[in-house]
Amino acid sequence: MSEPESGWLVACLCAAWCRTCDDYRSTFDALAREFGAGCRFRWVDIEDDEQALGELDIVDFPTLLIAEGDSIHFLGPVLPAAATARQLIGRALQHQLAPRRDPAHAGLAARLRALGD
Repeated sequence: MSEPESGWLVACLCAAWCRTCDDYRSTFDALAREFGAGCRFRWVDIEDDEQALGELDIVDFPTLLIAEGDSIHFLGPVLPAAATARQLIGRALQHQLAPRRDPAHAGLAARLRALGD
């Protein structure tokens, strides 16, 4: 049974060929265990799942997307360190990061949330 569309999503947008992403995977998995009760975590390969990304062009890795429902609170590259992502996720969950208003990202969070379902 999938989580409601209004739940929190943390997606890491990476590429299989990216060695930084390889190293970051264990950090992301640890964050998923830490925040898992309140968020759905998705590891998204930008090449395997390019349909879900639509027109979004990812050029820096790792890139995180943090969304509540279809409202994206953060979308951008991060330093590959647990503390950086932990702070961003915590601030988003406390509604300290304002939602981004970019029509080009409409439906992005829902498409990423649906991967693997």
